[in-house]
Amino acid sequence: MEYQYPIDHTWSTDEIVDVIKFYECIENAYEKGMDRDVLLNVYRRFKEIVTSKAQEKTLCGEFEEMSGYSAYRTIQKVKDAASGDRIRMRK
Repeated sequence: MEYQYPIDHTWSTDEIVDVIKFYECIENAYEKGMDRDVLLNVYRRFKEIVTSKAQEKTLCGEFEEMSGYSAYRTIQKVKDAASGDRIRMRK
C-alpha cells in the first residue's frame, strides 16, 4: 500500500480504526475476495460513522482515486449477493 486512507480527524480512535477496516475490506474484495456478510457488517459500521451521503461519496471517491478500488461498486455487488456468497471484484 503506497497511499493513505482518507479519514476525518474529528473521529475518535475507534471510529478511525473501523473506517480503515472498511477500506481494508474493499481492498481484500479486489485482491483475495471477501465474505459478503463480513463486508456488509463492516459497511454498516462505516455508515454509522459516515452518516452523510455527501461525505461517504467524498471519502470513497478519494479512496478510489488513490487505490483504484471502488467502494461503491463493491457495496453494490454486496447488496445484490446472497448471504454466504464470496465477493470477488476485478479492476
